[in-house]
Amino acid sequence: MKPSHAQKVFIVCKIILFNNNNICFRRKKKLHHEGPLTHRCSSTTSAIQVTKHYGSHNWDLLRPTRVSPYLPSPPKLSYKCRTKSHARSSRSKLSDCEVSEMDAQKLRSEFLQVLRSRRSGEVPMLVEPAKPVANPLFQEANPASFSEAMNACPKASIPDFKDKLQEENLYLITEAGEQGRLPVLILSMKENCTQKRPAVVFLHSTNKNKEWLRPLLEAYASRGYVAIAIDSRYHGERARNISTYQDALVSAWERGDTMPFLFDTVWDLIKLADYLTHREDIDPTRVGITGESLGGMHAWFAAAADTRYAVVVPIIGVQGFRWAIDNDKWQARVDSIKPVFEEAQIDLGKNVIDKEVVEKVWDRIAPGLASQFDSPYSIPAIAPRPLLILNGAEDPRCPLAGLEVPTSKACKAYADAHAIDNFKFIAQPGIGHQMTPLMVIEASDWFDQFLKQ
Repeated sequence: MKPSHAQKVFIVCKIILFNNNNICFRRKKKLHHEGPLTHRCSSTTSAIQVTKHYGSHNWDLLRPTRVSPYLPSPPKLSYKCRTKSHARSSRSKLSDCEVSEMDAQKLRSEFLQVLRSRRSGEVPMLVEPAKPVANPLFQEANPASFSEAMNACPKASIPDFKDKLQEENLYLITEAGEQGRLPVLILSMKENCTQKRPAVVFLHSTNKNKEWLRPLLEAYASRGYVAIAIDSRYHGERARNISTYQDALVSAWERGDTMPFLFDTVWDLIKLADYLTHREDIDPTRVGITGESLGGMHAWFAAAADTRYAVVVPIIGVQGFRWAIDNDKWQARVDSIKPVFEEAQIDLGKNVIDKEVVEKVWDRIAPGLASQFDSPYSIPAIAPRPLLILNGAEDPRCPLAGLEVPTSKACKAYADAHAIDNFKFIAQPGIGHQMTPLMVIEASDWFDQFLKQ
């Protein structure tokens, strides 16, 4: 599936739907000089309409141990996903869509159990005021001061924009303990009307912070969104020094009491959804989520866990963790957080970091990451909500070959839900682990398409 750099092959995967509901893939190749490698699900036998159904909320599974004051009564399940055959008098046989929905609910239930297994203590969610951060902490020796991609997002031309921009800083208390204090930055335009607006949550990459995302927040706010950013666990206001995140990963390996790699921040994002979907200025059915690198992984898993994230765009984040172990392609991902693997290597009596070390670290600091919650299972669980995956075709941390199975399974899940146009995968040729202006623009278009209808 990976194109050569010289040819920049453009591969389009088409789904052929048969009467027996089996699916096969036909790959067509042609020279394509500038555009990205794109993977769209399509049908050659009939036109399948795009559904606006984003999936019924799995309220019982997402409900906290202590009932959150933000959660309404569970709604009835929608019938939009049901096939025509389900309307028959005999209902003993489940449709493909219902089977997929049951699998997704099971994954969410199991994932939530893992998230709850290492909580420091569940508490009623509180909102506390905060002040703007003048000097945000970057856990890098020489942090960048400018990003071309961050500044590539389309922005509406508004006279006196700064005067009309509204900023909120607050803390959400998502659990007991120091890391349970979630810093939130919200930008929106001052409006006299009371109409609810779409919202998008933005998630930063490793070693950065919510303030780094401000160019994106301002661009989306100018176009009528409520734009939200948070500091992920052990980052930004939740970090004390330049090594806080790496220290937390090592501690998780040694103690096994936290999940700083991905899962603890996903817990925060579930709590954030509690808050956002009950704000008076936000339409609870139009909340999107996106992020870069670590933030892309956070967006992916948060959307798999919580159906209130209605539109999803992970950027340079989706990968196959099990595939990487089995195919000896784990090195680039391991190098991004190497201290925890070096500590595990010593503890396990190894001379080098090998696949056994990698597997044991994932099992310890993010249980299920390389098994039942990996991309072949959690990516299809996002269906039928609109999902755009953006990666670089040469990304060593998210190898294209490792995405063949999850994207194929996602295509089937979206086809079963009669929502094939709600899924798209773009891999930009010649790009490694880097968010590009093209990716930012594609993400912006995707949110406009599905959140502004």
